[in-house]
Amino acid sequence: MPKIQLKTIIKADIETVFDLARDIDLHQKSASQNNETAVAGKTSGLIEEGESVTWRAKHLGFY
Repeated sequence: MPKIQLKTIIKADIETVFDLARDIDLHQKSASQNNETAVAGKTSGLIEEGESVTWRAKHLGFY
């Protein structure tokens, strides 16, 4: 079976990278071209274990 391996070097400590990965506000900014917004659950800040978020976005012209 073919294997695809991708290595990304990030010049930041793991805590910073982890926090950015769970930052709802940053995600909304990075996905603004799709009008992606958090509409239910945790809708801003850093999402924590046990919390959830519901997203709404426009893809291929559909919400």
